[in-house]
Amino acid sequence: MIEQDLSSEQLRQWTVEALKQELLRLTKHRDTEPLSQKVQFFKEVLAPICQELTTRNPFPNVADQVPLVIGTWIPLWSTIPFQDTIPGRLREQSYQIFHDDGYYANVARYAPGKQLPLLKKLPSFLFAYDFLILQKYQIADGHWSIQNVAIEQKLRFGSLPLSPERAESWFTQVAQAKAAASTKDVLETPDFQNLDQKTAKRYATIFKATPQLEHLYIDSEFRLVKSQREAKQRPSYTITVRMH
Repeated sequence: MIEQDLSSEQLRQWTVEALKQELLRLTKHRDTEPLSQKVQFFKEVLAPICQELTTRNPFPNVADQVPLVIGTWIPLWSTIPFQDTIPGRLREQSYQIFHDDGYYANVARYAPGKQLPLLKKLPSFLFAYDFLILQKYQIADGHWSIQNVAIEQKLRFGSLPLSPERAESWFTQVAQAKAAASTKDVLETPDFQNLDQKTAKRYATIFKATPQLEHLYIDSEFRLVKSQREAKQRPSYTITVRMH
C-alpha cells in the first residue's frame, strides 16, 4: 500500500500493475466528492503516483495510442468540472466511447429529480435525462486534436437503464447523422432549453472551447488522462478502465 510520504525513489520500486491498482484503490468510491476536494486529493495523494506511472507509459507515441482507445471505457474518477454541472449523474451509467472513424463521445445518464425545467411537472422517479457530447479526434503535430461537434439530450424512462449497448447505439446514430451533414464549417451552439439558464450558459461555453487531451499513461485496459478545456484552464485528470 503506497503512502503519501513515499519518495520518488521508493515509488520507482513499484511495478506498473501495483501503481495502477493503487490508483484504483485510492479513488474507489471517491468520485462523488466535491470537485475542490478531489483536486486537493490529487495534489496531496495521487500526483506522485501519477508522475511515476507517466514515466512507465508503454505508448508515449501519440499515433500508437489511437488503436488502443477504440471501444468503451468507464471513467472511475475525474476532476473534469463539466461532468457534474447537471446534478444526479449515475456513475455506473457513464461511458467514454471511441470509434475508429475519428468520433468519440462522453455519454451519461442523469437522475436530476426536479432540478431540470423539463421535469418540474413530471413524476421524476419515472424519468431520467441522458446527455451525449460528441467530439472528433485526430493526431496533429504529435498531439491529440479535439473538436466539439454536437451535444445531444434525451428524456428517457428511468426504469430502462442506459446500458453500454444503448449508449453505443445512440452515439452511432448521432455520429452518422453529423457526418452526413458535415458541410458547415461553423459549428452551431446546441439548444439547451431543457436545462436551467445557468447550466445552459456553462455548457454553451464548454461547447465553444477547443479541448486538449494527453494520455499520461495508456495500455489496452487502463488510461490516465490529462485534459484541459483551454490552455489557461486548470488541468483535469481522469482514470478510466476498459469495459468488457
